[in-house]
Amino acid sequence: MIHARINNLKFSAISVASPTKKVAVESFYDIFGKEDVDSFTEMTGVESFYRADYNQTAGDLGFIAANDAITKTNIDLNDIGILVFVTQKPDHRLPSTAFLLQKRLGLSTDCLCFDLNLACSGFIFGLHSIMSILKSSNSKAALLVTGDTSHRTLSPSDRTMIMLFGDSGTATLIEKDESSSPSYFAFRTDGKRFKSIITPSGAFRNIGAPKERIPWGDGIVRSDYDTHMKGMDVFGFSITDVPKLMKELMSELGSSPDTYDYFALHQANKFILQRISAKLKIPWEKIPLALDRFGNNSSNSIPLALADRFGSEKDKKIRTFMSGFGAGLSWGCCDITLGTEAIHPIIFSDEYYRDG
Repeated sequence: MIHARINNLKFSAISVASPTKKVAVESFYDIFGKEDVDSFTEMTGVESFYRADYNQTAGDLGFIAANDAITKTNIDLNDIGILVFVTQKPDHRLPSTAFLLQKRLGLSTDCLCFDLNLACSGFIFGLHSIMSILKSSNSKAALLVTGDTSHRTLSPSDRTMIMLFGDSGTATLIEKDESSSPSYFAFRTDGKRFKSIITPSGAFRNIGAPKERIPWGDGIVRSDYDTHMKGMDVFGFSITDVPKLMKELMSELGSSPDTYDYFALHQANKFILQRISAKLKIPWEKIPLALDRFGNNSSNSIPLALADRFGSEKDKKIRTFMSGFGAGLSWGCCDITLGTEAIHPIIFSDEYYRDG
């Protein structure tokens, strides 16, 4: 594994934005049948999720969260010298959505901005990237924004995915602070399994693929422009490779599940989380769960679970072990200590950018 230690940086704010439209999985009874839908809920734990309206983008949800983080910390905008936006559903093909966020937030032209194309591992990879840049620069603060509207590349006939994914955006404000506890990271990537989660067409390979949805070998009607997931491959990866890396980082640090107050894990599905919990002997009550009400929110899952659990809890210091895993295949984990006063309640909004 590749691992790292980063010192003297603190989490000043974690904010999360969700659309207001709540979709119950029961609403799919007429499409997939009650038996299949109930079986889906039993396996995944998802009972509902939130979905962005037609005009609302991942960038809009990220902006709402970022504006909340900035407003509630009252930070000087000129102190934010780095902005990284993690998404697989950018507002435009060109330019990066990070530039629109810089404009909308009113950040300085001295701010370094770029997008990261990552999905469910994106929060952990994004944290390490932005913290490394902040640590090696003269900037006082950095803003990591994540956002996805995953349903936009899903076939409405795909019973394995259309009821699983929710939409949201998050923002994490990080500042230099010599009194803060160190953060530790570990990562792995396996591009040999890139087809495990893939949207085959829509960029610049497989140009001209038919857009008509047709039945695939698994009986699901979709096209190459729809995201496709090899469920058993991803399940095996999630319950084997992911806990192995988590265990290796804890071994490297001389820690154990007893060391941590909470395990903030990517909300893939409930069965996967239960298997990880059992493999590593993590007490179930140490794993915040938001997927029952919000679904799988890709790169937003970890901060969303934290905001759902701690958004109204103040003045408590928690040592958390976080892990994100998904498309790539890519997986990472980290050991971070933060104060719950930095975690804000979830905002619900359908606001969107009319000049975009």
